[in-house]
Amino acid sequence: MNLGQWVGFLAVVIAIYILWKIRQVLLLVFAAIVLATALNRVVGWLQRVGVKRGIAIGIVAIALLGILVGLFAIVEPPLVEQFQQLVNLVPNMLEGLRDWSNWVQTFIPQQLLNIGNLGNLIPRLQPLITQVVGNVYTWFSDLVAIILNLLLVFVLSIMLLANPSPYRRGFILLFPAFYRRRVNDILSECETTLVGWITATIFDMAVIGVVTFIGLSVLQVPLPLVNALLAGFLEFIPNVGPTLSVLPPVAVALLDSPWKAVAVVILYLLIQQFESYFLVPFVMKSQVDLLPAVTLLAVVIFGLLFGFLGILLALPLVIVLKIWLQELLVKDILNNWGEDERDTPAQESPTPDNGHGN
Repeated sequence: MNLGQWVGFLAVVIAIYILWKIRQVLLLVFAAIVLATALNRVVGWLQRVGVKRGIAIGIVAIALLGILVGLFAIVEPPLVEQFQQLVNLVPNMLEGLRDWSNWVQTFIPQQLLNIGNLGNLIPRLQPLITQVVGNVYTWFSDLVAIILNLLLVFVLSIMLLANPSPYRRGFILLFPAFYRRRVNDILSECETTLVGWITATIFDMAVIGVVTFIGLSVLQVPLPLVNALLAGFLEFIPNVGPTLSVLPPVAVALLDSPWKAVAVVILYLLIQQFESYFLVPFVMKSQVDLLPAVTLLAVVIFGLLFGFLGILLALPLVIVLKIWLQELLVKDILNNWGEDERDTPAQESPTPDNGHGN
């Protein structure tokens, strides 16, 4: 390679390195773009009914903050109380696990399942779990960083809402002139799909949280509000989240009796069946079409690359990547591969001289 090629290669390597170092900031920017995209639809609706854009943005921002503060004021007191109960119940939960293991041993032969080791394992786990729970309040020191990140996302979203056109034009200018109209169409498709997905996801989370709270209350499982909020929140993480949400209520239910833990598992299975066969097809139809294996791999890969923030944003990232790959790579490149050669008429071969020419 000549000097210019080496310089270009080095510039690409440096750019990739810088992007990787600021990946968390880029994810926060992406989160702000997703939030601004959703809020822009509400702002647009207010504009259509005669409200000026600046006033509409202020109304949306104040309403969003009001909803968050209102939810926090309603949920925070019982949430703190039930979380404290959960901390105090940890020793009893361990004792319940020991009793459950002894109960299982009465039905399963020792030769088939050497479950006696579980009884020996629980005393070893108790100091570890007690230490982990004791450090919960230390973990809340990270709450300041979380709040600052949320504040950054919120401020960026409002700035994008105030005047989105320059940011969009600046992004479009990164592409060749002949392709800019096509990029604008792809961005519009991303916007429509993201808004539909956000609306459907919020509805899904709310329904799952309410149904879970009702079910746990009927079964008289302790801490129904905490477990319902956890179930609703984890619905944001496809595949993995709903599976993880069943563990805390099962552990708490074991304090009462093994049958109640089994009832909780059955309840969550019924809720997941309801979601899979009725809720998701109803709210997600014509919104986003992703294969389950793709969503699961996306959660794992983005979680490994970007941590917890990558897990939260895995699905919107996959939605945007899917649209760009489908429109740019598949439709505009691969589907047109070689069309120019096929459309160009073959050159007529010269007529061989047979010796009778004039």
